[in-house]
Amino acid sequence: MLENIEAILSDQCGLTKDRPIIVGVSGGPDSLCLMSVTRQAGYSLIVAHFNHHLRPEADMDANSVEQTAARLMIPSMVDGADVRAYAAKESLSIEEAARHLRYSFLFRLAREHGAQAVAVGHTADDQVETVLMHFLRGSGLSGLRGMSYRSILKTFDDSIPIVRPLLDVSREETVVYCAAHGLRPQYDPSNDSLNFLRNRLRHLLIPNLETYNPKFREAVLRMTHSLKADHTFIKEALDLAWRECVTDMNPDMITLDLSRLTNQPLGLRRNLLRHAILTLRPGQETNYAAIERATSFLNDPNHPPRVDLIGGLRLFREGEHIYVCTPDADLPINRWPLLPEECEPIPLAIPGVIDLSGGWKFNCERWRLPALAREQAEKNEDQFQVWLDAESLPSSLELRTRRAGDRFEPLGMDGHSQKLSDFLINEKMPQRVRDRWPLLCSGDVVVWIPGYRPAHPFRLKTTSRHVMYLSITQPLEKPAEESPQQE
Repeated sequence: MLENIEAILSDQCGLTKDRPIIVGVSGGPDSLCLMSVTRQAGYSLIVAHFNHHLRPEADMDANSVEQTAARLMIPSMVDGADVRAYAAKESLSIEEAARHLRYSFLFRLAREHGAQAVAVGHTADDQVETVLMHFLRGSGLSGLRGMSYRSILKTFDDSIPIVRPLLDVSREETVVYCAAHGLRPQYDPSNDSLNFLRNRLRHLLIPNLETYNPKFREAVLRMTHSLKADHTFIKEALDLAWRECVTDMNPDMITLDLSRLTNQPLGLRRNLLRHAILTLRPGQETNYAAIERATSFLNDPNHPPRVDLIGGLRLFREGEHIYVCTPDADLPINRWPLLPEECEPIPLAIPGVIDLSGGWKFNCERWRLPALAREQAEKNEDQFQVWLDAESLPSSLELRTRRAGDRFEPLGMDGHSQKLSDFLINEKMPQRVRDRWPLLCSGDVVVWIPGYRPAHPFRLKTTSRHVMYLSITQPLEKPAEESPQQE
């Protein structure tokens, strides 16, 4: 075992011998075996034991770990907490509460002592049980590939890895190793309790499955190795798609380009959404229902512009952007050409430029070549620029926000008018920007709604001899953020 472990410690776990490792030791055979083989391989260790105070024997276990570490001349640290009280306070299961407190302790020690990693004694049997748990929850490829030798748990630390050198070692092998090397594991009777899901898998489900395939455990382990290679391939594709689709990112929100996202294959689309959730909520369980709810939302343009995801996250659609965000996120406002809040009407000079919020600019100029204007207008696909018949325009123009009672005669409706509010609703203008959207007006007459349509009476005609060119330009976009590195 030691020969294989040395290669795994170096090659798979990426450990070096110049910095200490925090080794989580419960006192059971798996963690004692890990402590011993890592020490024999020449690594500098700090033994860490967390007392959950769940059993009368818990204090004895802590003392036993301290004594074993002292006998092997390994420094040790012991801490503990009332897991039951914490679980009740945080509305967690006992298992979840114990894991959170234990890992918080291990990674705190790692930071305090400048450790290169936290090592835990997960074995091949733990791997099989973990994969089955993920399977029963309806996990995708990421869950079915199981645990890795080395990974980052962002819930606990962004840079210090957790390593699992014993993933190819059976639980039985660790028991034999301890007996052969004079290590005396502590027996935890809670491992036999059927109150815990993992124990029910261990004692009931797996033995039952082995009646169908005596080598069931080996089959599951082979599957995890195969899926790890597949996951690596998908991760590379995911990183490329992430860089293509993500336009902005901060701790509370990820912004994606809607058309680029929906053009991705369904499998990549699902993985991009899952990746966004895990980026904002590291460690969050992402079930099939949440991902399908999100993909259905993307495929239905008539769906209300918001859907709840999981873990308090929400999905918003505005124009050509999709936002995955926390409840506290402030959706960006500067990507729209808006007037300042409570802005008075701004007279328009011709030619002239008006500064809008967020670096946007409103531009106005005369064109003396009507034939060229008509040619450009026919090819134009940018709704933030327009060519109008200058002779039909009122003599004075201004930029203002909407008013109660405003009406509009949209181009294409043959002079029929409608309430401006109805037009904005029909065009799906985001509600939160309607009160600050710049309107080109002359008094009560709406001449042009930038980003949408001009009014029918002022359209460019084949007989137009004088042309007014209007446009809104936006500031240069920041480059998209790089994909965050995750397991």
